[in-house]
Parts: sequence; structure tokens; C-alpha cells
Amino acid sequence: MILRGSGSFAVAGLLLACGGELDAGFDEPRGLLPVDERNAIVVVNDGALDNWQVEYAALLASSRRARLVGIVVNSNAEYPSLETNSADFRGLIAAGRQSGMTQLPDPTASVAPALARPGSARIEDTSPNYSEGARLILRAASEHGTRSRPLTVATGGALTDVADAYLMDASVAERIVVVASLGSADPTGARTEDPNGDRDAWATIIVTERLRYVQVNGYYDQLLDVPADRVSELPSNAFGAWMAAKRTKLLDKLVACDQVSLLAAALPWFSSSVKKLRPDPEDPAHLVAAPDGPLWHVERCDTDRARDEIWSLLTDPSTFR
Repeated sequence: MILRGSGSFAVAGLLLACGGELDAGFDEPRGLLPVDERNAIVVVNDGALDNWQVEYAALLASSRRARLVGIVVNSNAEYPSLETNSADFRGLIAAGRQSGMTQLPDPTASVAPALARPGSARIEDTSPNYSEGARLILRAASEHGTRSRPLTVATGGALTDVADAYLMDASVAERIVVVASLGSADPTGARTEDPNGDRDAWATIIVTERLRYVQVNGYYDQLLDVPADRVSELPSNAFGAWMAAKRTKLLDKLVACDQVSLLAAALPWFSSSVKKLRPDPEDPAHLVAAPDGPLWHVERCDTDRARDEIWSLLTDPSTFR
């Protein structure tokens, strides 16, 4: 039986809370994307303070609205210190656990330098990093992913660790879907460059050419998620204090809201406009609109409803057991 509608979250949450297996019998996605809240999720990001991606993942996990099975932390030019990035994410998770939140995995620090394009320009000739993040993705895909119910890898930075996982074991393509806050829309499809995609352009090509890939460009003003006049409504615990302290550090840029990848993966209704794409053989940074293409492009998102959903979790005592 396939459950649909808002009530499905409650049933899914009950099954998760009781240790039930959500894979059996659920063959059709509930929204416009090939994944939904029943797919286990690994999130991948660099800096911990510029967006709400992992906070929202923690809220959805603790309320049994998503299965968060891994957090990969890496670095880039904007956030070059892996030690600092990892410490910040550990602080976030510690605040959640101190507040009674559950189902929160430890962050995994990953040394993931940009992959080098080989002289042959063949993807299969690329030397892997064998990074910690890639190893985590492979383990999670083996434990939680199948072709019909793949692991979701929700990214908010470069795709290095994801591409590295493919280079280490190409069969992972059968067991994961990559949902990326990356690039931008254009009149004929989408570009995979700034933000995030150009941090490792070769990794981006590997992912778009070899893996099931969703590009989310429904960016929005994340400063409105926790405005000053609502800070007093945050929960009176360590997690609420973490969010209150962090809100002034968020980047004031539409393209900085990496949480769109996580929300698109976990909330079937979040992606309100989706088109299919295929890689452009003449321009590797261009994805061309194609009704039968193998890739998905989220052009617009229901951010108002998502904001309401997040606040309902923040104000629900059962989130903080």
C-alpha cells in the first residue's frame, strides 16, 4: 500500500519509531522527485554557520520525519579549516543531544581535495581521494540504499566526496540519488557552476554524467526563517540557543541557503516546479532541458510552507525528548 498526503508523515514516523522497515511496498515516490522522506539521508557540507541545512536535518530526524544516517564535513576556499568546520558541526549536534534530540549521527570530517581531471578526460581514469566522506557514503549506501529506495545524499558544497564514492565503487550509482544545492537555472535548462558546482568542476561532471542527480535552485531568503522578532519563540534549550546565536552569522545571499537540498529530499511537496534535464555534450557545465532526460531540476520551492513546517517542529515538545 502506498500512503499519500500529509498523514503519511505521521505513519512514516510511527514506523520509524517502532523500528519498522519503510522500504517494503513503497515503490512510488510521493512527490516530483525520485526520493522522499522514506529514503535514508546523508548530508554533506563545508562551513556550519552560513545556512540551516544540518539544523533542519536534525529537526526532521529527531521528530522521525526523516532518517539522517550520516553527516559529512569537508572544506573549501571559503571555509578552509576542516578542524573548525568539524568543531562547529560537532557543537551543533552536541546542542541537539543536550536538548533531548535523538537520531543524530556524529559528523565525519573528510579530507577531500578537488579531484584532478585525467589527461585522457575519461571519468574512469580519475584517481580517487579515498576520502572519509566517500567511505561513509559507500557504507550508508550499502546499509540503507537500494535501487528502488536509494540513499539520498543531500549536498551544500562541492560534490567531491560523492564523486569520490563513485570512483571507489561504481556500483554505488544503483543505490544513491544526489540532491544538490548547486548552480543556477538558465533559459534552456541549468548551469552547474556557482554556487558550489565550480568548487570542484570535475567532480560535478562525474556526478551529473554517472549518478542520479537532482539540482535544486529554489533559493530563498533564509534570513526570514528566524527573524529577530521570533527569536523569543525558539525552544528554551541548548539547540534554541545555538540557533539564536547562529542567525546573525548566516550569509545574506539567496544562493547560500543550502537547506533547499535537504528540504527537497525530505519533504515531497517542497519541490513545486520540476523539469527533466540531460548533460549538454558541448558544454559540461550546462544541463539541457529534456522531457526524457535522466536528471531532475527543481526550479521553485514552497518555502513558506517549509518555514511553517520547521517552526512547528521547533515548537513541538516531542522534538526534544
